[in-house]
Amino acid sequence: MIVVDGFTKLYGDLVAVENLSFAVGPSEVLGLVGPNGAGKTTTLRALAGIIAPTSGRIAIAGHELAREPVEAKRRLAFIPDEPQLFEYLTVEEHLRFIGRMYGIVDAPTRIPGLLQELELQEKQRALPTELSRGMRQKLAIACGLLHDPAALILDEPLTGLDPAGMRRMRETIAARARGGAAVILSSHLLHLVEELCTKLLVIHRGRSMAYGALDQIVAERPQLAGRGLEDVFLALTSDANAPPPPKP
Repeated sequence: MIVVDGFTKLYGDLVAVENLSFAVGPSEVLGLVGPNGAGKTTTLRALAGIIAPTSGRIAIAGHELAREPVEAKRRLAFIPDEPQLFEYLTVEEHLRFIGRMYGIVDAPTRIPGLLQELELQEKQRALPTELSRGMRQKLAIACGLLHDPAALILDEPLTGLDPAGMRRMRETIAARARGGAAVILSSHLLHLVEELCTKLLVIHRGRSMAYGALDQIVAERPQLAGRGLEDVFLALTSDANAPPPPKP
């Protein structure tokens, strides 16, 4: 479970995110969408414990990040849009290292299955510099999945993947949700969001524009009846509907 209550982040006089609240339960997939500069990356980095909120509360699997950062982070995986890998570790060595970091006793038995699931078994002795952009993305995701996180946070997970890899990654994300993980997916690929997500959070200029299942969001706005996610997104984030810039 992921709970965000009144999250606000200031950078000096700039209000990056203002009073954002939402929750993601087990087996739910939340699509976090918004235009460039809307505050998505700030929100994801705060959820991962990389930056601290200016105000508000964030909890992962019942552990507040501010008070129990280690326990909260043990239960989550954050896969950023740009893979962060160790230059001198092979694919398999990455996973073994992560296994030791998290104290995963059965890591040696988990690793072969993950390599196969993410189509990395033929690259297990390769260094990151020998991998394509898509393969590096797969490795980063494999590292994030090894400890079976309760909360999975993905930022543009399909970047660099070919069509077959995209299909496999969609299956991987859906499988983790079916297994009980709370998943947050941030992507500009709205067809992916519409396919995988059980509910949406649309943000613009650091504020929530809509939150809930797509059907619910449309039902609350009769002018959007019969529209797909792309039309709904464009309508909610148009200049006509945009909130004024937040005041510090």
